Amino acid sequence: MIYLDNAATTKPCDAAVQGILKGLEVFGNPSSLHRCGVDAELLVSDARHAVAESLGCLEEEIYFTSGATESSNTAIFGAFKSQGKRRHRVVTTTVEHPATARPIDELERLGCEVVRISPDENGVISAESIIDAVNEDTFLVSMMLVNNETGAILPVGKAFAAIHRRFPKVITHCDCVQGYMKLPVRVKTLSADLISLSAHKIHGPKGTGALYVRKGLHLPALVMGGGQEKDLRSGTESVPLICGFGAAVKSLAGDLNDRLERARHLESYLAEKCAENGGATLNYTGEKSPYVNSISVAGLKSEVLLHYLEKKDIYVSSGSACSKGKKSGVLAEFRIPVQNMDTTLRISFSAETTEADIDALFDGIKSAQAELAHLR
Repeated sequence: MIYLDNAATTKPCDAAVQGILKGLEVFGNPSSLHRCGVDAELLVSDARHAVAESLGCLEEEIYFTSGATESSNTAIFGAFKSQGKRRHRVVTTTVEHPATARPIDELERLGCEVVRISPDENGVISAESIIDAVNEDTFLVSMMLVNNETGAILPVGKAFAAIHRRFPKVITHCDCVQGYMKLPVRVKTLSADLISLSAHKIHGPKGTGALYVRKGLHLPALVMGGGQEKDLRSGTESVPLICGFGAAVKSLAGDLNDRLERARHLESYLAEKCAENGGATLNYTGEKSPYVNSISVAGLKSEVLLHYLEKKDIYVSSGSACSKGKKSGVLAEFRIPVQNMDTTLRISFSAETTEADIDALFDGIKSAQAELAHLR
């Protein structure tokens, strides 16, 4: 199997699988006061330490959730409940993941003024365009670090740092899902008050993630109950999934820079193969993460090519997995040529991706170009 859809999800690593099994064996409720509960709580604490250490923050600033969607919803609606009655403006971008975009749409329906910043004619969102949109009435700025469809890197640290200097009461939120454990991500460099993370994008299990909340920032709870996660996110913690998350973080922490250089090499190799093919082009070549790449294959519809490659046991995406086949407006926002939009594939790497995988991909594309020419 050639798996090149790692921006959608990643294969759980061996460490994560073992972590999950350990969490199943230590089956106590982490809130129980007896030894079984304490043992389970120690496992959760160990995972919390791993995530906090990876971000350079305090353990008490990490809250476990069911995934980045819940994290982003908690951040956005929490900021609204905390500050939205006094100030009404939200600043975001037009290229956010639905887990951010849709909650902000809901804030707009509730009466907030939402300013959405688009990429410029070169497909770039500048820090200045974000900063200039913030005023005294702004309570939230939300911007992703790495776009999930093109890999474009947004100027989160530069924009958020300037906003905090000018408007210290503004809450800043970063969807860091496609950047975490792939790029050097630290709380200090992002200057974010809130950061959303996902486990299954970093070889951990689906169904768990985390929200970083800067110490001193109070968010009202959206999920109420027994008071777990310091009353921000009630509900018995999923010890097995959290253990798998923590184990995945530990397994990746030591070689981040080596993996990044390897991904950059694969990105360059992908570009070479596109150039050799002639019919394939890279859609976005600005400042970006090498892990996420958007290409177009002239004359072949995305979905047709995707399923053709699937029959050859090669797995790619036609865009965000969350869109489930629906056309995304993100490519248009990044100024991708209209003729490329229906022929786009997303090629996303992991630590396991090799040049041979990319060779197999282009062998499949070449075969499709020959066999499916009549469908053009």
